[in-house]
Amino acid sequence: MAEGGQERTERATPKRLEEARKKGQVPRSTDLSMAAVCIAAATAVYTLGRGAAGRFAELMRSALSIDPSTAVGENVIWPALMNAGSRSLLIILPILGATFVAALAAPLAIGGWNFSAQALVPQFSRLNPANGLGRMFSARGSVELGKGLAKVFVIAVIAWVLLKGMTPQMLGLSTEPLNGAITHAAALAGYALLVLCFGLVAIAAFDVPFQLWQHGRDLKMTREEVREEYKESEGSPETRGRIREAQRALARGRMMQDVPKADVVVTNPTHYAVALKYDDQKMRAPIVVAKGADLTAARIREIAGENGIPIVEAPPLARALFRTVDIGREVPAALYVTVAQVLTYVYQLKASLERGAKPPPAPQFE
Repeated sequence: MAEGGQERTERATPKRLEEARKKGQVPRSTDLSMAAVCIAAATAVYTLGRGAAGRFAELMRSALSIDPSTAVGENVIWPALMNAGSRSLLIILPILGATFVAALAAPLAIGGWNFSAQALVPQFSRLNPANGLGRMFSARGSVELGKGLAKVFVIAVIAWVLLKGMTPQMLGLSTEPLNGAITHAAALAGYALLVLCFGLVAIAAFDVPFQLWQHGRDLKMTREEVREEYKESEGSPETRGRIREAQRALARGRMMQDVPKADVVVTNPTHYAVALKYDDQKMRAPIVVAKGADLTAARIREIAGENGIPIVEAPPLARALFRTVDIGREVPAALYVTVAQVLTYVYQLKASLERGAKPPPAPQFE
């Protein structure tokens, strides 16, 4: 459990789980797979066994009914064997199909399907006798030994009870007609298998949680491993800082492109600059299209001057907008009146310039 002086106390991260899956390390329960296959086979035998046994009896009767005069011919035995083999395969095909489907479906309940090329690579360390002895006498080896003994005990007890209860029926088979005895024997075999499967289900019900717990424990990580993985996935602080700076530069570039579309730029007058836009046909309230401080504010004022955007000095309003409103967001209701005064002045200024009249006095803000 300890590695480098640290305890593995942290749950495996999604990255660690994915890496383990690529290596073929997924939770698996052989007892669950065995129980699923046995239940499918027992059900198929119990439901289809009577008909299959009758067909096998008929197949055997026809296969042994070859005319002695032609049985020695080389063109008779081989076709007869091929015919008997194909007919036998068709009889047992439903039972084989049921077990095949169960074998494929069982892994979906724990771990899911997983194909790993890395798991196919030979691991010569497993051939080391010392390692093998270590696994045999490990805690996991003891648990597997206990499970094996428990399975033998459970199945033995169920089989003993079954044989004791079914003895009269089995002895009675000798008094039945041949065809009836064969089909009855198949039904008894299917029933016995189904009952035995209850023991396998009980064992699987214990094994599945244990395998999930064991898998989680094997993949646990130390806190240092979690930190190292986080650094690898997120990058070093310097790299993250450069990425954030690039993102901010890109955002500033997009923001500056929106300044010429603004109706007014409100300033501090030098420290802050906030560009506002309002369209009464499309917007409920004015929105902030750009904002900045110091050098960014100077650049916003410069672009506004180049594009004829009015610049209004309103220090309290500029500070409030810069601190409380994100780019692309509407002006809050608390600032509606002050912003309306600014926009009214801007509209009056544009109208006076168009008429060649004297511009209106700039509003005063405290």
